[in-house]
Amino acid sequence: MGRYILKRCLWMIIIVISAAIVAFTLMYLMPGDPARLLLGTQATEEYIAAKRHELGIDLPYIIQLKNYLVDTFLHFDLGTSWVFRTPVQKELAVRLPRTLFIGLSGMALNVIIGTLLGIFAAVHEGKWQDSLTMVIAMVFISCPDFFVAMILVLVFSLKLGLLPPYGIDSMQSYILPIISTALAGIAINARQARSSMLEVIRADFVTTARAKGQKEGVIVRRHMFPNAMMPIITGVSGGLAMLIGGSPVIESIFSIPGVGAYLLVGIQQRDQPIVRSCIVFFAIFTSIVMLVMDLAYAVLDPRIKAQYSRKKGGK
Repeated sequence: MGRYILKRCLWMIIIVISAAIVAFTLMYLMPGDPARLLLGTQATEEYIAAKRHELGIDLPYIIQLKNYLVDTFLHFDLGTSWVFRTPVQKELAVRLPRTLFIGLSGMALNVIIGTLLGIFAAVHEGKWQDSLTMVIAMVFISCPDFFVAMILVLVFSLKLGLLPPYGIDSMQSYILPIISTALAGIAINARQARSSMLEVIRADFVTTARAKGQKEGVIVRRHMFPNAMMPIITGVSGGLAMLIGGSPVIESIFSIPGVGAYLLVGIQQRDQPIVRSCIVFFAIFTSIVMLVMDLAYAVLDPRIKAQYSRKKGGK
């Protein structure tokens, strides 16, 4: 198992570096002159040339790429924002907890509520409880995050006045963003959990457990649920990566100064250090999530763990 983890960590390094190269190349190829955008249309060519030299964008592509990779992965220096004139690393350190809190809280709701709803629907297959759960799930899946967020603001902030519509003045400010990110995921996980549970319900070991007289609650908890978790974990891991990756929309709607909103500002202002650093962060986070997912597979299914374990006396 240790060899497998080491191998995946090496692949994570390759993936993150590749993402950094792609992000740098895309920003380099974007039309327009960042120095001219920063100085404005009234700036002279001399000032623009001096600014380009200050930013280091007057160098050849390969030199710029080398300097960027060395600074990022060897010196752990993400650079300084061209617009805000502040270190990107310090800004990310302040914004990162907010983005992770919203994303992880939303995923916790996804897993708990979505899985329970899916199990509830599967156990009542063909009944009104099953139909009602799936109808609600389809409604939530069909609604984009930004639409749900605006509806929640309209109802709970403007009409009822129960929750703040934007900002992070208190913990209450996180309620609407977390719900906005969680609803679609809850619906997806509910459908996935239902499908997985229905497959397990018809398995032979479930029939055997019932024949032995075990209670239905025990069968669901000890036999059905662990075996149905494999597809659910796949959906959860992908959903968590999507939640963090989709944070720019939610953070912009609720005016939350997180990594997503920081990325949008960087794109709008052509602030390359911000954009490149945020993309590297998303690549690292997604790679870690995928690694945790694979390890969870091994914990739940001993057969998978055995594939990566070194056999005694084997070749």
